[in-house]
Amino acid sequence: MTGTAADVARIAAAEIGYHEGKSGGHWNNKQKYSAAVPGLEWSDRQAWCCTFTSWSFQQAGLPKGSYPVTASCATATNWWKQQGRWSDYPAVGAQVMFGPGGGSHTGLVVSYDATTITTIEGNTNVSGSAEGDGVYRKTRQRRDTYVYGYGYPDYPGGIKSADPEWKNPSSTTEEDPMAGISKQDIFNAVWKTDAIAGPADAADHKTNPNWQPQSILKDVQVRVRALTISQAAQTAAIKTLAGLVGKSVDTKTVVAAVTAAIEAAVIDVNINTTPEA
Repeated sequence: MTGTAADVARIAAAEIGYHEGKSGGHWNNKQKYSAAVPGLEWSDRQAWCCTFTSWSFQQAGLPKGSYPVTASCATATNWWKQQGRWSDYPAVGAQVMFGPGGGSHTGLVVSYDATTITTIEGNTNVSGSAEGDGVYRKTRQRRDTYVYGYGYPDYPGGIKSADPEWKNPSSTTEEDPMAGISKQDIFNAVWKTDAIAGPADAADHKTNPNWQPQSILKDVQVRVRALTISQAAQTAAIKTLAGLVGKSVDTKTVVAAVTAAIEAAVIDVNINTTPEA
């Protein structure tokens, strides 16, 4: 069992039709649930509606502390309130409490709509008595004054509730993806263990075919620098040629001027973009 509301409903529904014992022709509250719930063995032959809900939660696999273990409806009601898991609205898998202060009777909500709740209750009967003879499925009016309120078990996946203010926890607990990872781990992963195939035209491809990130960054730097030099040389040549337009100069002079401008531009780029070793 995974301890969900569906598990509780399935466990409880399988008990429908079960009856307590008889003695002298009368129902006697002798039933199987008290003996099966640690701590409630004493409650056999007592009113057992609340024992039945505790048993159902236990059988469904809900963790201890997520529901009250008691044979007393009043104690269960107080427990839900103290835990901050009390509502005036029904929820699937909730424990519904009946009567003044919630101390008269109880059952498990398996469904609800705008006007009714469908429950599975122990120690009731066809008429819905709080002192009955067995386990029954009942349909009751949500707004009946007999309905006192509802306790919400702490189901792992939350609970389907009619309460507009009820906030379920996240369906899954989000784990910190960086938990247990040190700064050194991150450094090693980025700078030492990550590797990709280097480009075939890289100058050091034969000696360094698989690149770490620093190799990639250095290659990018070299390529950007080469592109910058090329653009600077082209720009210098164009400007020099434009400056000679209309002037009476021979081809040798033009070539010399353009060459000098390109060399100056390249030197300037080299000075300002020298890559680190």
